[in-house]
Amino acid sequence: MAKRNVNYIEKHLKSADAGIPDEQFRAGLLFSTGDGVPQDLVTAHKWFNLAAMNGVKEAREIRSEISLDMSAQEISKAQKMAREWIMGR
Repeated sequence: MAKRNVNYIEKHLKSADAGIPDEQFRAGLLFSTGDGVPQDLVTAHKWFNLAAMNGVKEAREIRSEISLDMSAQEISKAQKMAREWIMGR
């Protein structure tokens, strides 16, 4: 798949950060696949976790799948990032 353009990525990340569940899910997809951004499973897990908490069922499934490729420390870091995001709201 071709790399996403910067405006596309910025738009979705800004919307994810604004708390839009579907955009949080898309942010998780971008970081889990490295589509236009460096692949980062910790950040992907954070976004999938937030999307799942906001009712996106697919986010739970993919979060579980990527967790298999993460260490316990990485999962803990991702969960901490999600908590910090929530507390910063």
